[in-house]
Amino acid sequence: MWKRSLSAGYTCYGCRSVGPKRLWGYHAVRSCSAPALPAGRITARQAADLWERHFAERGVTEPDHSSHYILAYLLGAKTIESLEQEKLTEFLSPEKTEQMWKLCSKRLSRMPVQYVIEEWDFRDLTLKMKPPVFIPRPETEELVELVLTDLQMKPGTEVGTQETCLEVGCGSGAISLSLLKSWPQLKAIAVDQSQDAVDLTGENALRLGLQDRLQIHHLDVMKDAETVLSLCSSVSVLVSNPPYLFSEDMTALEPEVYRFEDHAALDGGNDGLEVIKQILTLAPQILSDHGRVYLEVDPRHPPLIQRWVEVNVEEMHYVETRHDISGRPRFCILRKEKDHKLDLD
Repeated sequence: MWKRSLSAGYTCYGCRSVGPKRLWGYHAVRSCSAPALPAGRITARQAADLWERHFAERGVTEPDHSSHYILAYLLGAKTIESLEQEKLTEFLSPEKTEQMWKLCSKRLSRMPVQYVIEEWDFRDLTLKMKPPVFIPRPETEELVELVLTDLQMKPGTEVGTQETCLEVGCGSGAISLSLLKSWPQLKAIAVDQSQDAVDLTGENALRLGLQDRLQIHHLDVMKDAETVLSLCSSVSVLVSNPPYLFSEDMTALEPEVYRFEDHAALDGGNDGLEVIKQILTLAPQILSDHGRVYLEVDPRHPPLIQRWVEVNVEEMHYVETRHDISGRPRFCILRKEKDHKLDLD
């Protein structure tokens, strides 16, 4: 598996850390000229070291990981550590050397490694990656684990029991496909406002053999609410890693994010809650009774979401806030209960 900590260029800025969609500190981009192709032969290790130094000199974040992952990919491995030492001391062929320079030059432009090598691991899946589709971050794997744990503990759930999940904002398909892979009796519906995301999710589903249990639709939950409602009824799980950055934070993103990833997958409006509020407004009409919503959010959001739902959305009960591996309040879980308002009285 690709090393989880690699997030080329996604260094957290100060205390304003928002997990997978962190507020990445902005660093000035220096000259992006690549070193000349070596006149003679060069070993794999020498090439990696040369590019690591060049990345560091040009201000590219995680220069060692960047050069190591690209080299490992070229040599057919997941990590440089998994390669035999002899491979690292062997001379690269002219073709491999040229490929190394081509891919590293993309990284020099601040293109994320995931886009450079065109794939990345998410839990037990290897997914194709293409710009500008949002790159899944490690914390989103925790969101999937929350959903799976609750499915396993759900009363009356037995082998063969059919469940349906709706994912809003599928991106590369990471959440839906990971859930489908881990829960054979699950079917999923995935929607995204980006045609690029819809296409990539479809490609990943086909590659993984999960296309028969996944419906994918090019829909914007903000603009196509009625269509979404017509497609989805009585789903037991609604899951989303929606755009949740505050609009004012968009200017502070790292070049890797700001230049290459879809801004619509990041910008959640002035308070970061624009799409989240729409999802929760539609949730009672989409979920079966006792169906649940699982959201990945900014750490500032959980109390705001809880108060807003209590005032604005009937039939939805805020269950709990879960923390991510770094201890930040990251995930909101809500449940549909038809008589919840009556109970409160």
